[in-house]
Amino acid sequence: MNLADTPLIEVRHLKRYFGSTDRPVRAVDDVSFAIRRGETLGLVGESGSGKSTIGRAVLRLLDCTAGKVLYRGDDIGKLSSERMRKLRSKLQIIFQDPYASLNPKMRIGATLGEALSTHGLARGPGERERRIAELLELVGLRAEHARRFPHEFSGGQRQRIGVARALAVEPEFIVADEPLSALDVSIQSQVINLLADVRERLSLTMLFISHDLDVVEYLCDRVAVLYLGHVMEIAPTAELFARPLHPYTQALLAASPKPDPLVQSVAVPLKGDIPSPVAPPSGCVFRTRCPKAIEPCAQAVPPLADRGGGRFSACILEATP
Repeated sequence: MNLADTPLIEVRHLKRYFGSTDRPVRAVDDVSFAIRRGETLGLVGESGSGKSTIGRAVLRLLDCTAGKVLYRGDDIGKLSSERMRKLRSKLQIIFQDPYASLNPKMRIGATLGEALSTHGLARGPGERERRIAELLELVGLRAEHARRFPHEFSGGQRQRIGVARALAVEPEFIVADEPLSALDVSIQSQVINLLADVRERLSLTMLFISHDLDVVEYLCDRVAVLYLGHVMEIAPTAELFARPLHPYTQALLAASPKPDPLVQSVAVPLKGDIPSPVAPPSGCVFRTRCPKAIEPCAQAVPPLADRGGGRFSACILEATP
């Protein structure tokens, strides 16, 4: 078996509920997918669909209500606190808000050095300073920036520091949780190119969470489409954007702004609002807004079925002759 084809991360029937047991908020409800070594999987969907909850559950920053997350075949939910602490260096996150994710009272060098010291990756002050300078240069900053505080940097520079902090402990897998949404459009491209560069240079595996479909199309190898805590479709990026199978994916792509006015898309109207995760619809959770819904859609939750060519979708119409 080709090592690149083996999953580094496997999510199996993941559920994460919040609130009371009698009326829980079903933030994530039976989600499964795998991420191969060296692959970037995009996770897209509207706000409130459960994307960030999945990202945190994959890193065990949130416990699963049910299901499991496997890293290299090990169920991380069953690892002791000590084993999980040692594993943290391999599983990292880039947070959404570069303004809130850095300690305003710590110089940047101290922030990066803390990660190195915690995981025993720098022997002595000289090695630590050298490694901090390497990390800053890797993300396009200078060694002297280590002496500054977070408020002395722009938003784009802070996010670069967030990337450097995630890379400091030599991770194998990174969750990038909406890393562009708090940045000005003018500097988003810089961070996109930085992520693409370090991914290739360091052979990283990544879960890239975003609502920006253009960025996902550029950066990701495959895409998983999420709606109300359920995966609607998974496909290689080029095929998903060229020929989406699920009605929800079709609606997302049709609603995305087109940079080329000559490129036309067929609009798929969505009626109503997203249902509450406290009381999701029966059967297919998308049926109440789906322009193609039929009566059987209310009867059972459609499985995420293999459509061939690495494509999966959860729609009863795909199975209807």
